[in-house]
Amino acid sequence: MKEALEIADEETVHRLAVRLNKPEAFDEPEYLYDDSWLDDDDLYDVIDAALDLGMGYWRDLDELLNDGLSAYTVAMGSRGLATRADPNAGSAMKESIDAAKARSDAGSAADHLATAWQAAYAKEPDAVRAYSDSIKAVEAAAHSVIQPGNARATLGTMIRQMRDHPGDYCLLLPAPGIEVTAVIAMMTVMWQGQTSRHGGQMPTRAETTSEARAAVQLAVALVHWFTSGTVRHV
Repeated sequence: MKEALEIADEETVHRLAVRLNKPEAFDEPEYLYDDSWLDDDDLYDVIDAALDLGMGYWRDLDELLNDGLSAYTVAMGSRGLATRADPNAGSAMKESIDAAKARSDAGSAADHLATAWQAAYAKEPDAVRAYSDSIKAVEAAAHSVIQPGNARATLGTMIRQMRDHPGDYCLLLPAPGIEVTAVIAMMTVMWQGQTSRHGGQMPTRAETTSEARAAVQLAVALVHWFTSGTVRHV
């Protein structure tokens, strides 16, 4: 860590010390570049903050984390650490993002899905943000398929549209009798499971990290289905 401090400019090291709440690093100018103000317990916090501030060599770091079987890996965009997810889940997420990027009518689906994933699997997860962007990703991906003429379409209005007119849509999977009911069910689970969306007489509850990650995984599948033509209007 000391080597990384030595090659960083003073402002960046100042910001790192502030993020880590290490006021003692400012006691003496030379002390700022002495990693003795960092504790062993700070290691992952230091790496997370240093990556976000553009310090270090993330490719080498990612290899070290992988070789050491760490619970963390370098996040997408290399701006922090992420909790290591199942490799198959990560591959599916990347395929969904690529499929969304390839569609000009998928809006910001790819960006929302990437944001949702990063928020859900960050070292300090933001479950509410992850869940919210998961829904936005599905809304963006499904809009042109379900309600292209409704500028105010939401996941809720799309669900109602599909329930009222199930024969207008098809699911290109070899599952006779299921049709689009499986898709409607997945979308409904996401929509109704967002506990932080509206206020009311009862206190609003933020989604848990586990709930947010489940929503992200649903979004990964739905975004891919809508942008790849697996679900389409007939």
